[in-house]
Amino acid sequence: MSFLDDIEELESAEDFLQYFGLSFDPSVVHVNRLHILQRFHDYLAQGAEAMPEDEDSLRQVYLRLLQQAYQDFVASDAQTEKVFKVFKMGEPQTVFVSLGDIQT
Repeated sequence: MSFLDDIEELESAEDFLQYFGLSFDPSVVHVNRLHILQRFHDYLAQGAEAMPEDEDSLRQVYLRLLQQAYQDFVASDAQTEKVFKVFKMGEPQTVFVSLGDIQT
């Protein structure tokens, strides 16, 4: 089984962290698991064109990027890091909807 096949089998942030042998604080992962995975995905997407061909080098890049994604949330929080669109939105928008538009 190849490295990329192994990665395809992983589902949770804990799975990824354990696969790469990274020490982690379960309380950080519990609160930020989706944010960590999204940040990891974003880091991978940013470097997609420069990924190495050989498996060992690729594994090292993935390890470094996952560690960076996890550390982002050790030192900060989801609201500060703004990984998901909902956190990137500014103040709530006021929208006017006339009564004529509501009636069916």
